[in-house]
Amino acid sequence: MATRFTVGKEMKDGSIRSIYGHWDGYPAHAGNILNEHYTELSKIDQLLTLGDLSSIDKDIGEQHEFDNRPPDSCTFYGRDRGETGVGPIVHESLDGWMDYRKGNGCEYGYLWDGLCWITFKF
Repeated sequence: MATRFTVGKEMKDGSIRSIYGHWDGYPAHAGNILNEHYTELSKIDQLLTLGDLSSIDKDIGEQHEFDNRPPDSCTFYGRDRGETGVGPIVHESLDGWMDYRKGNGCEYGYLWDGLCWITFKF
């Protein structure tokens, strides 16, 4: 069963840029991966730019077959399955981000505030 999650980054204007993640969004997996492997702004931005995730891992990785994920690589709906309309979304506020992602069935949210990851349980 999926543990849906969202990954967001707080922008200078207070808006939140975010993506959806489908599998293993619980803090011991997704939260741990973000805290250990996504603390450089360039890597966070790359993750968000590639859009919605099927699964998150420690490396962004390269394009691969959707059902044949290389070890330690993320799988993206757009890059790896060719889906459209799965890019990042910008929300006007923290509340807007949380409300929207709760509506997607997300159980956890991870927000980069510019210094560290903040974990939310929805």
